[in-house]
Amino acid sequence: MNIYVCVKQVPDTETKVQVLDDNSGIKEDSIKWVVNPYDEYAIEESIKLKSSLNAEKVYAISVGPQKRVQDSLRVALAMGCDEAIIIDNESPLDSLGTAKLIKAAIEKTGTPGLILTGKSAIDDNSQAFTQQLAALFEVPHAQAVTKITTNGGKIEIEREVESGSKERYEIEGLCVLGANKGLNTPRYPSLPGIMKAKKKPVHTHSVSDLGVSVEASLKYTNYQPPAPKPPTKILEGDVDSQVSELVDLLKNESKVL
Repeated sequence: MNIYVCVKQVPDTETKVQVLDDNSGIKEDSIKWVVNPYDEYAIEESIKLKSSLNAEKVYAISVGPQKRVQDSLRVALAMGCDEAIIIDNESPLDSLGTAKLIKAAIEKTGTPGLILTGKSAIDDNSQAFTQQLAALFEVPHAQAVTKITTNGGKIEIEREVESGSKERYEIEGLCVLGANKGLNTPRYPSLPGIMKAKKKPVHTHSVSDLGVSVEASLKYTNYQPPAPKPPTKILEGDVDSQVSELVDLLKNESKVL
């Protein structure tokens, strides 16, 4: 039995994203790519659960251009995952297409006992992949998980819901769990871990190897950069005049009063 953790590359939050001239997408060459932050919680938890679930190996798996995604998978290996799987794909994919490819790659590799993902990706924020992957496997799933414990062959989880409430579930058998902030504190890759990661196996599959049709059913068009922020206004004068000007701006310019 193996644990699989799904890793997505996303633009660094400090990257200045630029739109293509024809508004068909973004300029990927200018982007610094990093591991999706929520996936880091999933990676950490998969490593922690390996012994308690008696898992043979922890696999980190990702879809995307091989030369690019291998950097993020090396981070997962340096953190403690045993092996990595790359599904080499240059074409745009929606979350369902990604889920189909990952399911096929997992089944090609071994028997999954647990699959972990981040609760969402910070680039598209669709929060659909976890549910879609679970539906393809026809197994239970839970999103926004903040606590995982093992009890024999069962997994007990706690997840956040609206209004600050929490739900607790007990799941037996294979399931797909979406990790949320607060589940753990992801470790930083150590120097020995980075050196060991260079020698760990990385398996690569092409889309044709997996025999899956992944034409995107959801396509985005007409990308637009966000409107530039208006210049900051500094109010001058005494308190009464500043208050009067502020109320006028909120009422007539910002239209919030």
